[in-house]
Amino acid sequence: MGNEWADRRQRVLFNKHEAGYLKRDTSQPKGRQVESSAVAEVRHLLAGLEPRRDLLIEALHKIQDQIGHLRADHLSAVAEIFKLSQAEVFEVGSFYHHFDIVREEENPPPELTIRVCDSVSCMLAGANELVAALEKKVDGKRMRVSRVPCIGRCASAPAANVGKRSVDNATVDKIIEATKSGTSPKLPKYENLTSYLSKGGYDFYRSCLDGKQDSKKIIETMSDSGLRGMGGAGFPAGRKWSIVKGFPGPRLMTINGDEGEVGTFKDRFWLEKEPHRMFEGALIAAWTVGCKKIYIYMRDEYPAVLEILRREIKSLDQAGLTKKTPIELRRGAGAYICGEESAMIESIEGKRGLPRQRPPYIAEVGLFGLPTLNHNVETLSWIPDIVAHGAPWFAKKGKSGHCGLRSFSVSGRVKIPGVKVVPAGTTIDELISEHCGGMIDGHILKGFLPGGASGGIFPAEMSKLPLDFGTFEEHGGFIGSHAIIILSQKDSVKDVATNLIKFFRHESCGQCTPCRSGTEKLVGLLEKKKLDTVLIGELSEVMQDSSICGLGQAAANPV
Repeated sequence: MGNEWADRRQRVLFNKHEAGYLKRDTSQPKGRQVESSAVAEVRHLLAGLEPRRDLLIEALHKIQDQIGHLRADHLSAVAEIFKLSQAEVFEVGSFYHHFDIVREEENPPPELTIRVCDSVSCMLAGANELVAALEKKVDGKRMRVSRVPCIGRCASAPAANVGKRSVDNATVDKIIEATKSGTSPKLPKYENLTSYLSKGGYDFYRSCLDGKQDSKKIIETMSDSGLRGMGGAGFPAGRKWSIVKGFPGPRLMTINGDEGEVGTFKDRFWLEKEPHRMFEGALIAAWTVGCKKIYIYMRDEYPAVLEILRREIKSLDQAGLTKKTPIELRRGAGAYICGEESAMIESIEGKRGLPRQRPPYIAEVGLFGLPTLNHNVETLSWIPDIVAHGAPWFAKKGKSGHCGLRSFSVSGRVKIPGVKVVPAGTTIDELISEHCGGMIDGHILKGFLPGGASGGIFPAEMSKLPLDFGTFEEHGGFIGSHAIIILSQKDSVKDVATNLIKFFRHESCGQCTPCRSGTEKLVGLLEKKKLDTVLIGELSEVMQDSSICGLGQAAANPV
């Protein structure tokens, strides 16, 4: 196996050296040839995986998980096995940040990758200094240090993933120790199926299966409760269910667990604590709307969550609870854009995560061309409580005229960061003083981000506004995924804004020019000593008006 790859690599290097450019092997037809030995190797690596188009990304994961990277000859073999063009396989593999493609003239990456988050909360906590110190300390032949966008551990910044092992409040010593003690995910204690069933879990869903519930009444309950999508858009759940149910079946359901918005970690909180709240909520929603299958799309940055989901889906299968509506887990590969619902659907179908032009909306033409109900993890997690206690129970949990409860991911300059489950309409001042232990000693509130990278940056003077959908829109921002990052007088707002725009530049899918080029231009403008506020404003307006999806439309909000 290794000898043929080494021989081929040597031929490529020889031809390149002799000709001064990459010269083809004239004994072969033009184009990249498929090695029979590579096909055999890939078939062995993919044992048990059906070669379907929609499973292409799963196949690439299986290969990289086992050998640490994606060799060019292996990608050619995947194309042969899946009956796809080599160009299509290469373009999918190169789209996602977590795949390492190694061409013949290249050396494979070190066997271990240390991913250090350098997004806002981690930057404030010293991520840049941590990376600099690590690069001097680690053995570059055995491991590499990579700066990466938010990995959803903002409450314990700076954070890192050593292989698949998460390291909170990371230091050089902690990370070096993790490289020695094991790099597989460490699972937190969570409520498993047996424990959830002992509390009456799935009783309502079983009553649905037994014909004791009415789907119309359940939709009315969702509408009356005021439950909204918690992934960013805030679309009313009951209304969404009615729309999807109104289109002819068959229908499908997707769960968006690609929680990539900077500063957001509430979905991880729920799944690492009580995953069956989401599972039961999803099964109730699927039964009500008439969805024949559920697909969970979970970000690759959450290895512990992925393992929990695998175990509990297996338990649900064994208990017969997924007999009517099977649940399938799909794994992301490091692409923030896949948090956009149509891009996520493209990724589930095994393609690049490029947002679709709309209309049609996914409620009508979604996954595999079928009407699709899409929900966020937190939204689904409230459903069992709402159907058990009634719509008024949830609606009255809000304050000052707002409906329901919200899970806020809070990080930055507060004493007790973390997920805070509080009434909708709570203010920043209340959140800090009543739920986060106040500001860190020596820090005074200067500003805050109400909705992660996309939600904009607001001054302390606006800290008495109620935190809910519809509050910040008139001021050029929004609450989005409820990711709160607290800034103090010791933080540079310009540095924070530049960090966020660099994040958007890195994560732009590149499909549309306003986003692809606009984020690049914005970074350049922000890095100048004297800001051209007029030009920044004009560029921001163009991006907002003409980008295809929410990434480009909201990318300029921080400035």
